[in-house]
Amino acid sequence: MRIVGVERPHADSGVEVASLAEEGDVVTVIASLADFWADPAGHLSRPPAGPVLAANSVELVPPVRPDARVFCIGLNYMQHAAEGSFRDQELPPYPTLFARWTQSLTVDGAEVPVPSNEEGLDWEGEVVAWVGTPLVDATPEEALESVIGYSTFNDLTSRKAQKLTSQWILGKNGDRSGPIGPMIPAAEVGDLSQGLRLRTRVNGVTVQDAHTDQMIYTVGDTLSLISHTLSLRPGDILATGTPAGVGYARKPPQLLQPGDTVEVEVDRLGVLRNTVVGNERRSADDVSSERRSFDGIGA
Repeated sequence: MRIVGVERPHADSGVEVASLAEEGDVVTVIASLADFWADPAGHLSRPPAGPVLAANSVELVPPVRPDARVFCIGLNYMQHAAEGSFRDQELPPYPTLFARWTQSLTVDGAEVPVPSNEEGLDWEGEVVAWVGTPLVDATPEEALESVIGYSTFNDLTSRKAQKLTSQWILGKNGDRSGPIGPMIPAAEVGDLSQGLRLRTRVNGVTVQDAHTDQMIYTVGDTLSLISHTLSLRPGDILATGTPAGVGYARKPPQLLQPGDTVEVEVDRLGVLRNTVVGNERRSADDVSSERRSFDGIGA
């Protein structure tokens, strides 16, 4: 089952959660966004009973609550840590965490603009885990059990903005810079410790190739850590970090330019494909997208 968000044109139903057919030609509505995240396990345990719609008759959007939190782990693969900030240094005992806003997320097939003051965008193929139950002071085992699904993710990064300060938030929240694939139920994926293969390709050339069992900080440990400071809710997201092979660490550095296509492929999760465009393609579309997200809070 591939879980996506949909918006029907000229309808007042807001964002709905739907199942996308394997062929990608139809979606079957499951519930409203709010109803789905009120009981995600229950909805996934039943066959979708809502209307069946042609995929080209709706707009696909991330099935993300506008008030969800998006937590991201930095430097979570040993070789990536070595090519970046922790070259020749001892790794910290706890993960480096930073935040994305839900407005930065987009979907498979979306065009991602390069901000005007950047020379390009850097790729970071990842897996995200979706929280399915409330977590407060959870053990790592409880936290991992709460994961309801996983998706492919590309943490496309504005490196100039990221390096302006010691905090990474600006460089990690460019318009449409967080493409996220359909959510695949955890029951169909299993544990990331199995070592799912993760590959990133730029214009067909493989630039990242790793396995998820190479992570330094696990999903369960990280969600448990977060839950001891703030309560996690169904619909919150954890991006688990990227492996080695990012563009800025190459010699010479390589960044995504308008016209480039970037793909992230993960075993059992599928392929996430996006095209990079120029800065002139961002303003009007992204303001209207953020407005829809704000309007969807009560959906």
